[in-house]
Amino acid sequence: MQAGVGSFAGAVVAFLQQYYEQDITFVLVEPHVANCYYESFKKNTDQFVTVGGEMQTIMAGLACGEPNPQAWQILKAFIKISISCEEEIAATGMRVLGNPLATDTRIIAGESGAAPFGCFYEIMTNEQYKELKHALHLNEQAKVLFINTEGDTDKESYREIVWHGKYANQ
Repeated sequence: MQAGVGSFAGAVVAFLQQYYEQDITFVLVEPHVANCYYESFKKNTDQFVTVGGEMQTIMAGLACGEPNPQAWQILKAFIKISISCEEEIAATGMRVLGNPLATDTRIIAGESGAAPFGCFYEIMTNEQYKELKHALHLNEQAKVLFINTEGDTDKESYREIVWHGKYANQ
C-alpha cells in the first residue's frame, strides 16, 4: 500500500484484515523525502515521527510527512515491511505497468499509484533484495494485490517519465 498521511492505507488494511481474518503481509510504500511511516517504524516506539523539509517528489499525492494518528494506530499493528521509495523506483513502476508483456492488460498509473508496483518489481528483479523477497514469501504461489490510486493526472509528466525515460535508473 502507498501512504501519504496513511488514511487510505489504514482503511484498506483494516478492512482486509477484518474481512479475511487471516495473517496478511502488508507492505507500506512512501516517498523517500516524506517517509514518516518508514522513520516511525525504524524508531520502533509507539509514537510516530514527523518528517519535514522540502518534499519535492514525483509522488506528490504522497508527500505529506506526518501520519494521521488514527491511521498510525492501525498501520503500526499490521504493517510487516515499510519501504522508503526513490523517484526512479516509482517511475519504473509506471513504465512496467504501461508496457505489459504478452496478453497482460496495460495499466496507466501515476507516480503515487505506481510506487508500490515499482518496489515490487525491484524486489523481484534485483538480487540485492533476495532476502527481502524471501522474507515476504514472494514466490510462484504468492498472491499479491496492488491498488492503483491514480492514473496519468499530469499527462505531460506521465509522457516525460514513460515515453522519454525521465527518472530512469542509471
